[in-house]
Amino acid sequence: MRIAKTVCITLPPDLLKKAQKIAVREHRTMSELFREALRHYMNESSKVEQTAERLATDQSPSGESESTVIHSFRMERK
Repeated sequence: MRIAKTVCITLPPDLLKKAQKIAVREHRTMSELFREALRHYMNESSKVEQTAERLATDQSPSGESESTVIHSFRMERK
């Protein structure tokens, strides 16, 4: 029995071409490439959340709510 689920995504043509080139260069399937990219994104996102929470805790005496500080931190990273 298959454990993995199939997901369909859409990509702009230029992004698809770049992803295909990376997959060929690294001898990976597109699925492997996207799984790794998602793992990397989730890991980085977790680090950002932890940093934002730490900043929110440090800055909360200023009267800003924790969610306001986290939102500001995310916007600064964009």
